[in-house]
Amino acid sequence: MAKIEVILTSSIVGLGAESDQVKVAAGYARNYLLPQRLAIPVTAANKRRLESLRQRRAEREAHELNTMAELAKSLQKLVCVIKVKTGEDGKMFGAVTNGMIADELKTQFDVSLDKKKIHLEHPIRTLGEQEIELHLHPDVKGALKLRVESTTPLPEPEAAPAAEAKREEGKEGRFERRSRRPYRSEKPVVAAEKKSAPAEKPPKPEKPGKAEKAPKSEKAG
Repeated sequence: MAKIEVILTSSIVGLGAESDQVKVAAGYARNYLLPQRLAIPVTAANKRRLESLRQRRAEREAHELNTMAELAKSLQKLVCVIKVKTGEDGKMFGAVTNGMIADELKTQFDVSLDKKKIHLEHPIRTLGEQEIELHLHPDVKGALKLRVESTTPLPEPEAAPAAEAKREEGKEGRFERRSRRPYRSEKPVVAAEKKSAPAEKPPKPEKPGKAEKAPKSEKAG
C-alpha cells in the first residue's frame, strides 16, 4: 500500500500532534486528513509553517496541563458515590468499572472525564470507600474518593426477637415472684389479731355436789 508523508495540523489520537511529520496511507490522507484540513502535504512552502504549528502546539499543551492540574485539585475534594445491588450476604452483583465511575462523575458533578483516565487495576467488587488513581495527563496524576453503597436493605438480625422474648419472660417471672409475697402492711394486722384474741382455756371439770355424793351402803338387817 502506497504511503505519503504529511504534516499534521491538529492532534490525532494514535497518530501524532500538530507539527508532527508522519507517513500515512495515501488513501487515508487523500480521503480524510487533507479534506478535513487535519494535515498538509510536505512541501517547501508548508515546511515554513512548521514554526507556527509548533508554537500553537506548545500553547495547547500548556493549557491542557494547567486544566488537568486544576481538575486534579477539584476531584481530590469530591466523594463519588455509586449504588449497587447486593445479595443477602452483602456480595455485589457484578462489579464497578471505570466507565461507571466516569458516568457518575458526569451525573453527580457534571465533570466530563475520559474513562481511560480512571485507572483501575481490576474492577471493584466490594462495598466501602476507597481511593481511585487518576491519570489525567502525562505529567498530572490525581486521586478520587469512591464510595460503593448497597441499595439492598440489610436483613434484620434474628437474635434480636429472641433476646426481647427472653427479657419479657424474665420480667413476667419477677412479677410472679413478687405477687406471691405478702404485703408488708398485712404483718401487723395478723400480729394484732393474735394479740387481741387470747387462746381459750379448757373448762375445769366440775366437782360433784354434796347431794350427789354416792349413798353409803346400807347395813344389812
